[in-house]
Amino acid sequence: MAAATPASSSSTVWKRSSFSNSPKLLSRFTVPFPHNPQKPTAGVISRRRPLQISNVLSAPREQVHPEEAFVSRFAADEPRKGCDVLVEALEREGVTDVFAYPGGASMEIHQALTRSKIIRNVLPRHEQGGVFAAEGYARASGLPGVCIATSGPGATNLVSGLADALLDSVPLVAITGQVPRRMIGTDAFQETPIVEVTRSITKHNYLVLDVEDIPRVVKEAFFIARSGRPGPVLIDVPKDIQQQMVVPNWNQPMRLAGYLSRLPRPPSAMLLEQIVRLVSESKRPVLYVGGGCLNSSEELRRFVELTGIPVASTLMGLGSYPCSDEEFALQMLGMHGTVYANYAVDKSDLLLAFGVRFDDRVTGKLEAFASRAKIVHIDIDSAEIGKNKQPHVSICADMKLALQGLNLILEDMLKEGKNNVDFSAWRQELKEQKMNFPLSFKTFEDAIPPQYAIQVLDELTGGNAIISTGVGQHQMWAAQFYKYNKPRQWLTSGGLGAMGFGLPAAIGAAVARPDAVVVDIDGDGSFIMNVQELATIRVENLPVKIMLLNNQHLGMVVQWEDRFYKSNRAHTYLGNPSKESEIFPDMLKFAEACDIPAARVTKKDDLRAAIQKMLDTPGPYLLDVIVPHQEHVLPMIPSGGAFKDVITEGDGRIKY
Repeated sequence: MAAATPASSSSTVWKRSSFSNSPKLLSRFTVPFPHNPQKPTAGVISRRRPLQISNVLSAPREQVHPEEAFVSRFAADEPRKGCDVLVEALEREGVTDVFAYPGGASMEIHQALTRSKIIRNVLPRHEQGGVFAAEGYARASGLPGVCIATSGPGATNLVSGLADALLDSVPLVAITGQVPRRMIGTDAFQETPIVEVTRSITKHNYLVLDVEDIPRVVKEAFFIARSGRPGPVLIDVPKDIQQQMVVPNWNQPMRLAGYLSRLPRPPSAMLLEQIVRLVSESKRPVLYVGGGCLNSSEELRRFVELTGIPVASTLMGLGSYPCSDEEFALQMLGMHGTVYANYAVDKSDLLLAFGVRFDDRVTGKLEAFASRAKIVHIDIDSAEIGKNKQPHVSICADMKLALQGLNLILEDMLKEGKNNVDFSAWRQELKEQKMNFPLSFKTFEDAIPPQYAIQVLDELTGGNAIISTGVGQHQMWAAQFYKYNKPRQWLTSGGLGAMGFGLPAAIGAAVARPDAVVVDIDGDGSFIMNVQELATIRVENLPVKIMLLNNQHLGMVVQWEDRFYKSNRAHTYLGNPSKESEIFPDMLKFAEACDIPAARVTKKDDLRAAIQKMLDTPGPYLLDVIVPHQEHVLPMIPSGGAFKDVITEGDGRIKY
């Protein structure tokens, strides 16, 4: 699952002649830096490379993208500290915002940041807040997020964020300070071998042992982070390297021959034509789209327009196709997906798996998943193809190029009068499923159903807000009841399921997209894990709205206790047992401590006005929405189950 572009180490041509002449496809066949760099010149002005997610390589001397002149604040032959080289390297990558928390081993980097006129540091109150904010920035913008931490505990506090970015294919560059080189391996104060700690949860990592390597290492780190299947890259910089004086060589070539050779090529026209043939032969096709389609939303919409195939999205793929499209959108599939999306996959005869990884929360029992269908799998990561489910046709390529190629074939067929597929009867069958099994909820007296709160937020924001979440029931309800119509509106920890993600991710989104309405839909359990970031929101005056669905419990674990453990509560109550009638902790006091306006709403009739006030209040705002803990996220396919096992009724008020 990825959101980037495939590559070839040489110029590429399509097998079909009409493709090879298409400027639309070839325009992205470039990498945003020279392949044969010239020797450094004495001039002060060098080149600033455009920051974009791309990894398709052109012919060695071809440069399609215009470059902007980068003016260094140092003379070309002027020695400067390694930390200043590092900061300028970030500037040359187009970085304008970082999330950095200082410490002894990273102080030099922070001193250098104060000398930068380009980069703003948004100071988190915990390194985990910093890395999650960098993720939110990357998810909302599509650009690599950057976080910086000190050695030892500062670096280890980044671990959850790095693992999260790897699982969800988020481009991230994490920079850590390290003890001086001579002290590495001596168990020095705040020494942790962070390269070894993070080796299996990063796409790549570096320990810089030569100050002259900094320009090349940073260039490589950003290229690796955003190319192919995006992911996190860590750069560990010893303190003495940060302090060492050097005249940098900005024109060092990257040393990534092996990596470049493994990047996927453009898709074969023969395989694309085979997919189109399978579509024309099918009666009940379904699109199963994931995070790999986030950068190809326009092409996906065009593909649906040309074929009329209904679309089911994974948790990560929400927004790649408009959820409000009643004709084609089936919403989310999987464990807590809609009945009609799961029905469509179960009854399909052709499953088009685009930018997905057949995650267990989608497939349930693998043998029963799409058991009647021929499977087409397109993904940028060859490791995902055939890993969980064996496809009948597979292409390792960038989704954007694959969809462009498919659309070209379909458009040619349309011109020739050959594109006569009609799946209206299949869509009508699915509409009947929508009528019979809509997403729904019950209301009990004046209590606020959490699903209703999200519905109202969707209405009042016109479905246009950027939504971040923590992890749990509120996350699933936000996926079900908010209609995402554009990519990068939906920021959630999918693969790792990291509680505490919502608030700092909203910070990153607000920094990346200052024009957008950003709402953190959070649960009380997740929210309190990074509650300290309220201070960052206040100090930076970020207009982050927090809609807290507060049920005083770890809701998702409670739901499983209700369903599978006879409602035996095993440490899932988050309130004060001696004062169960009171809301504990008082979230409004956290907001008050950080000078953030806040309110609490307990009755359904008061909810709409309370949400409207939250949205109308300038700057940050916290709305504590008290909801019943007995609510269950439905539908639900039990872990390891199949579509036939779907649960559509019941809640915590019933004994099982």
